[in-house]
Amino acid sequence: MTFEKIREIIMEQLNVEESAVTMDTHLMKDLEADSLDAAEIIMSIEEAFGIDNIPDEDAEKFQLVGDLVRYVEEDCQQA
Repeated sequence: MTFEKIREIIMEQLNVEESAVTMDTHLMKDLEADSLDAAEIIMSIEEAFGIDNIPDEDAEKFQLVGDLVRYVEEDCQQA
């Protein structure tokens, strides 16, 4: 599922435990991700899900893990 794959990417990128990553986890506040971490997570998500490019204006809106999951699920449905 989408959430599980995104959770794996976040866990690997930020070196956090599985229990720390939920749909309501805030990337910056809860996981202390910085802008470089966020960019690398987004690039990994693009690669993992075959997304050509997530526009910067969309990426700036991602705050919660759930925001990423919903975006990917909507993008995959439109493809």
